[in-house]
Amino acid sequence: MSWQPTMHWQHAKQRANALSQIRAFFLARDVIEVDTPSLSHATVTDAHLDAFVTQFNYSQDSHCDEQSPLYAQTSPEFAMKRLLAAGYGCCYQICKAFRHEQHGRFHNPEFTMLEWYRIGFDHFDLMDEVAQLMKLVLGCNNTELISYQNLFKREVEIDPLNTDKPQLIALISRHNKLSDWLLAEDSIDTLLQFIMAELIEPNIGKEIPCFVYNFPASQASLAKISTTDPRVAERFECYFHGIELANGFHELTDAEQQRQRFKQDNAIRLQLGKTEAVIDDNFISALEHGLPACAGVALGIDRLVMLALSVNDIDQVLTFSIDNA
Repeated sequence: MSWQPTMHWQHAKQRANALSQIRAFFLARDVIEVDTPSLSHATVTDAHLDAFVTQFNYSQDSHCDEQSPLYAQTSPEFAMKRLLAAGYGCCYQICKAFRHEQHGRFHNPEFTMLEWYRIGFDHFDLMDEVAQLMKLVLGCNNTELISYQNLFKREVEIDPLNTDKPQLIALISRHNKLSDWLLAEDSIDTLLQFIMAELIEPNIGKEIPCFVYNFPASQASLAKISTTDPRVAERFECYFHGIELANGFHELTDAEQQRQRFKQDNAIRLQLGKTEAVIDDNFISALEHGLPACAGVALGIDRLVMLALSVNDIDQVLTFSIDNA
């Protein structure tokens, strides 16, 4: 372990310049910077996200010798939507987020996230704004938009909205990616996500950013269901140079539907042998009060800076990674 930073001073100055560009971008659009807590009494229910948890001994609802769990935010999403429900306007946040996942080339368990919400936008409006931000920071003049369904048809010649396990296993086998855990897997979504990560993502966004939209509804518990095809939800992701950069939604505003989706997530967590996640009642109450029609997106700042500096490891844009923090 080295005591020295993994990011050079020159890169630190370029990172600071990128953050200044981002803040100027939103200032020009009258999107206001906000700040929300890093610790929460609840966390996300997503079966594929695990939060860091700590214990708090001084909760107003418990005796001082009793502990209450607090969760490090995996993103500021729930808190920012509570602000919107309370009457805030379009807003953004640059903050630390935490995900209990393996440290790798594109991920550090503690990372910097840019998240913003636009009242009155749908996911297509927001994809356009993400593209404008990337043009400013990365110099991208063009982008590609393609639906999740058409992407699978083009890249691997299957319809992801009308498939089954034998077809997916056969596809994975043809690409010499098959393993025992995949053969034992019964979740179509898990198999699709594997195919997306292993067979499709490496081939898209090579020259220009690729926006993939309208994911299967079962993969987007916080997004509106499409009014034209109930099999999909109005979620998008952006990929560029092998990096998954942004994940956005035309936001679900129905409180009861959101509660049911959280329960479905928790059922999947139990099937996977994980513990149930604590549902964020403050967030549900905010939805019951009324979340305005909006779209929101989370974008990884560290990954954006990697692209801006043309470096190939996230440690090169962090002062201290998890290994020498």
